[in-house]
Amino acid sequence: MGRYVIRRLLQMIPVFFGATLLIFLMVNVMGDPIAGLCGDRQCEPATAARLRAEFGLDKPVWQQYLTYMGNVFTGDFGTAFNGQKVTELMGTAFPVTIRLTVVAIVFEIVIGISLGVLTGLRRGRPVDTGALLVTLVVISIPTFVTGLLLQLLLGVKWGVIRPAVSPDAKLDELLIPGLVLASVSLAYVTRLTRTSVAENSRADYVRTAVAKGLPRRRVISRHLLRNSLIPVVTFIGTDVGALMGGAIVTERIFNIHGVGFQLYQGIVRQSSQTVVGFVTVLVLVFLLANLIVDLLYAVLDPRIRYA
Repeated sequence: MGRYVIRRLLQMIPVFFGATLLIFLMVNVMGDPIAGLCGDRQCEPATAARLRAEFGLDKPVWQQYLTYMGNVFTGDFGTAFNGQKVTELMGTAFPVTIRLTVVAIVFEIVIGISLGVLTGLRRGRPVDTGALLVTLVVISIPTFVTGLLLQLLLGVKWGVIRPAVSPDAKLDELLIPGLVLASVSLAYVTRLTRTSVAENSRADYVRTAVAKGLPRRRVISRHLLRNSLIPVVTFIGTDVGALMGGAIVTERIFNIHGVGFQLYQGIVRQSSQTVVGFVTVLVLVFLLANLIVDLLYAVLDPRIRYA
C-alpha cells in the first residue's frame, strides 16, 4: 500500500504541472487584464506600462508561469487587481464552499445511495419506474431553474428559508443551496447505484450467500453493497472537485460568497491571478479526491490489492 501511495503521488506531479500550465495559458489569452482593470476608459500608456511591470505582465508567458509556480510553493498566490491578496480571498471563500460541498455530498450519499439501493432491489416495480422518471426530470432541468424555483417558493412565497444566505453562511442556511447544488449529481448517483445493485443482485456470490441462509440485511450490506458501491464511490470522489468549482450558479442565486463567486468575479474583472490561484487549489482537490477514491477500493472490495 505504501509503495502504491508513493507511486500515485509521483504521478500527480506531472498532472498538477500540466493542468496548471494549461489553465495559466488559457487565462492569459482571455483578454488584456490591464484593459479590464482600467474599466471602460482606455488606460494611459504610462499607467498601463506601470501596471504591467507591477504585476509582472511585461514578461514572457513562460517566465510568468515559472515565477507564479515558484511563488505558489512558498504560499504566495499573487495579488488581485484590487490590491487584496489571493490567499485572503481563499481564506474567506473556501470555508464557505467546503461547507456547501459537504452538505451536497451528504445529500448525494444519504438520498442518492438509499434511493438507488431501494429501486435496484425492486427493479421493474412502480417505485423503480417512479424514481427513474423523477431522476430523469431532475437531470433535464438546469440547475439555475431549480435554484430560482426553490428560492421563489421556499424563500419568497412561503418564507421557509431566507432568499439569500447571510455573510456567515451558517450550515442550516446552506441546506437548500446544497440540495440545489447536488440535485443533478444526486440523480446520477441514484441511477448509478440502482443499475449496479440490480446487476450484482443476480451475481453468483449473492446467490451463494442467500443459499447459505444468511440474513437478507447481511447479504445486502456485507456482500451486495460493497461491490455495487465501487462505481458510485468513483463518481462521488470525482464529483467533490466538480461541486466546488461548479458552484458558480448556485452561489450567485443564493448570494453565497464562496469559490464560485470569487471565480465569477475574477473572470468578469479579468483578474488572472485570482482565477489561476483558485483553479490551482481546485486541481489539488481533484487529485487528492481521486487518490482517496483509489484507496477506498481496497476497503470496499478485499480482492483489490495494491503493490
